[in-house]
Amino acid sequence: MAPIDHSRGYSAAPDPSDDDGAPKGNKKRSRLIAAAGIVAVVAAAAVAIPLTFGAPAPGPQSAVSSPAATAASSEPAEMGPAVTYYEQAGPPAGSPLEKVEPLKVDVSKDLVGTSLNKGLTGISLEATDLADPDLSSDNASMVKLLKEIDQPVLRFGGNAVDRRFFWTSSNEALPSNYRGDKAHPAEAVGPAELTRVKTLLDATDARVSLTVDLGHYDPNRAADMVKHASEIFGDRLLSITIGNEPNGFVFNDVKTDGYSLDQYIRELKDYAKAIYAVAPNVPISGPGAYDQKWWQPFVDADIPQKKILTFHNYPLYSCDGSDPKGSPTMSNLMSRLMHDRAADYQQAALKVGQAAGLETWLPETGIAACPGSNETSRTHASALWTADYALNAAQLGITRIGFHSSMLSCKGGPPMSAICSAGAYPLGNGQMSGRANFFGISMVAELEAGKFMKLDSSGGGLAYSYALQNADGSTSVVIVNENDPEKAAQTDVTLNLPGRPLTGTMTQLTGPSYGAEDSTVIDGVTSEPTPLADRATVPGFQYKSGTQNFKLTAGTVTVLNFKY
Repeated sequence: MAPIDHSRGYSAAPDPSDDDGAPKGNKKRSRLIAAAGIVAVVAAAAVAIPLTFGAPAPGPQSAVSSPAATAASSEPAEMGPAVTYYEQAGPPAGSPLEKVEPLKVDVSKDLVGTSLNKGLTGISLEATDLADPDLSSDNASMVKLLKEIDQPVLRFGGNAVDRRFFWTSSNEALPSNYRGDKAHPAEAVGPAELTRVKTLLDATDARVSLTVDLGHYDPNRAADMVKHASEIFGDRLLSITIGNEPNGFVFNDVKTDGYSLDQYIRELKDYAKAIYAVAPNVPISGPGAYDQKWWQPFVDADIPQKKILTFHNYPLYSCDGSDPKGSPTMSNLMSRLMHDRAADYQQAALKVGQAAGLETWLPETGIAACPGSNETSRTHASALWTADYALNAAQLGITRIGFHSSMLSCKGGPPMSAICSAGAYPLGNGQMSGRANFFGISMVAELEAGKFMKLDSSGGGLAYSYALQNADGSTSVVIVNENDPEKAAQTDVTLNLPGRPLTGTMTQLTGPSYGAEDSTVIDGVTSEPTPLADRATVPGFQYKSGTQNFKLTAGTVTVLNFKY
């Protein structure tokens, strides 16, 4: 199995370092399965749901949106069809049950102006992972994982591309100055490896984004790689990035004799010109930098096929603790400051990209920029953070997000990776599974494509709400409840919808504590969400009522769908 490093991008510190990560398995099912202490679905045989048209009117509105009216009516209650209710597990036994302020969410018919598209979330890997034979349609475990994050993008880049990755279409030997180690070997990659990866893309309806080596200046070799990639991948190839985090070349010893922004722009133009000569239809993305000073010069560079602004970000970057609020601690991860700082950084990139008419992608990201384990690694809290981070980025306008990961073993491999292999360190045996953060990705990936709707939200403690208008006219509401599952009582939720629903169903990601490892489940099992058509009904669902009242357990990601 191929090696990996984790290149880190972040806004405040200019010295990224490599880190490490691993996952747990999943399986498909068409019904909800009870899970002890996690989630149980109770079949309430032939339960008739009454509707009262006199639903309470929504509270005060924010100037941001205009919630749907739910005016009271004197019409008699109407009985809905029999349903099966979804039953959540409550807080752990012995919990102090700290009260949470009730959550009120008013969903408007007005749209934000951004969309959630299929393929939003994907997996970022090292370029040298292209040499890994486990990235193939022959690997059933890898096929299963990628299908559980619905049309993902596999992005290949990372720190390896400018250090240990050698492209050759003529079977050249790996140059002697390309060096790695047992876990991160240097690799030569050619058309045969791309053809193998294409089988995986076809089997999972995935797309690919590639990075070419800028560390060893060779525009013609890079152009040859893009030419073959374009021919092999066809329209599954979304973009080419020239170099990975060039702003860090000096800090990461890619360029020991110095490297400037001006030099990058000169080399960028050389590469883009060579690529355009042999693959004129392939979009160029960049700069793939974590330093904001590099974004605008890329946008201003006169190069063909410049289509996408890319940036990297790891919000918890302070590995030495010099910025206590940026250190990889659980208290920082589960904080509103973490949410807001990430959003501020994303908005800065979006401002640059949108002004130039470019899409804005975040192709490499994760919680922390620090190597090795920390108290957030492999935890249920990482799943909660991942779901909220992706949804908030999409609502702001980012269209692709890649969570940096590894093909290495679960034991001893990079702990922040969303996926990992069973077997011995470092390469494992190729049986891939997903960690907690993978299930956070899956909750977002399995949402229907839709347009974000404006909403007003108040109360709920540490909770974030999102609403989507789906193509079939239904409304999806996602509530990320980051309150402590070991301490917090269930949250009373009042949800005002833009219509009077005939059905209301739910799926839910749960875990017993922030720090729990290998315990995150969706609908009681380690797999993707239950298919929409098979989901159980929201507890207490009020047939044809614009106001819904229910409780949500802490430490959950809940996706609600209402059809009118």
